[in-house]
Amino acid sequence: MVRKHARRAVKAAFALALAIPIVLGGTANAKTNATPTVTIGTKNFTEEYVLGQLYKQALEAKGFKVGYKENIGSSELIDTALTSGKINFYPEYTGVIALVLAHAKTPKTAAQNYAAAKAFEEKRGLTLLRQTPFYDSDSFAVLKKTAAKYGLKSIGDLKKVPNLSYAGYPECDKRITCLLGMKRIYGLTKIKFVQLGTIPVTKLIDSGKVTGGDIFTTEPAFATGKYVALADTKHIFGFQNVAPVVSKKLVSALGPKFTATVNAVSAKLTNAAMIAMNKAVDVDKKKPAAVAAAFLKANGLA
Repeated sequence: MVRKHARRAVKAAFALALAIPIVLGGTANAKTNATPTVTIGTKNFTEEYVLGQLYKQALEAKGFKVGYKENIGSSELIDTALTSGKINFYPEYTGVIALVLAHAKTPKTAAQNYAAAKAFEEKRGLTLLRQTPFYDSDSFAVLKKTAAKYGLKSIGDLKKVPNLSYAGYPECDKRITCLLGMKRIYGLTKIKFVQLGTIPVTKLIDSGKVTGGDIFTTEPAFATGKYVALADTKHIFGFQNVAPVVSKKLVSALGPKFTATVNAVSAKLTNAAMIAMNKAVDVDKKKPAAVAAAFLKANGLA
C-alpha cells in the first residue's frame, strides 16, 4: 500500500545522471525515420530491478532499441524523470499512482484503482499498458498451522483468535490502510500492535510473540510454504498490481508490436512467479538480469 511503497522508495543516496539516447539517421538533407528508443527506468529495490530487466530483455528480443536506467529512486523521483522526458517507460504500482501521485479517493475495486491511475497518466501525455496479475501489497500473514488451528481464511476471521496481535512498521498504527483499518473496518478492536524494529517479522511470528505480521505479498518468505496471507476482503491494504507507465508518443511511434510485447510479459507475472524471482535475487544471490532471462526463455518471451 502507500506506506509500503513510501518505505521502499527511499530517495537514492546519489543523484543519477539521466540521459535519453538520441538516435540519428540519414543526412542533414534527408528525412529521418529513426525508430525511437525505449528508455526504461526503475525504482530502487529488487522487484523493480527484476521487472525492468524483464521488459528490457523482452523488447530487445523483438528488435526494439532499449536504454536502461536502473535505481532512479522513489515514486516521486522517477515520476519527475518520466515527465521531464529522461525516461519514457517504467513499471509502477497502480495504487501508488492512484493514491500517492494522483491523490485519488481510495478505490473500492482493482478496476476502479486501475482506471483512476490511467486517467491521471492520460492527462499528462502518458498511458498505462495492461496491469500484471500479481500485486505486491501489505498483508496479515500468519503461520499456516495458525490458520489451520483457528480456521482462518480472511482477516475478518481473526475475531476467533484469543490474544490477537500484529507486528508492523511504526506508521501502521496511525493508518487506515493498516492497524486503524483492522480496528475500524474489520472490527478487530482488541488487537495488540507490536512495532517492528531490528527483529524480522518472520522471527516474531515463528516464535509466537505475535499472531501475525506484515509480510509483503511477493516477498521470498512466502516461498518457504510456512506462511499464508489472509484474504483482505475489505481491501484495507489497497490494490498494488503493476502496470508499465509509458509515453503516448512512444506507443504511437512503435505500434501494436511494442504494446503486444510488453503486455505479453505482464500477463505472465503472477504472485508465484514474482515470489520465485525475488527469492532468486535476494536469497540465492543471482543477478536480476540472469533471473529475468531465465523466466523469459521458459515462457517463450525471448
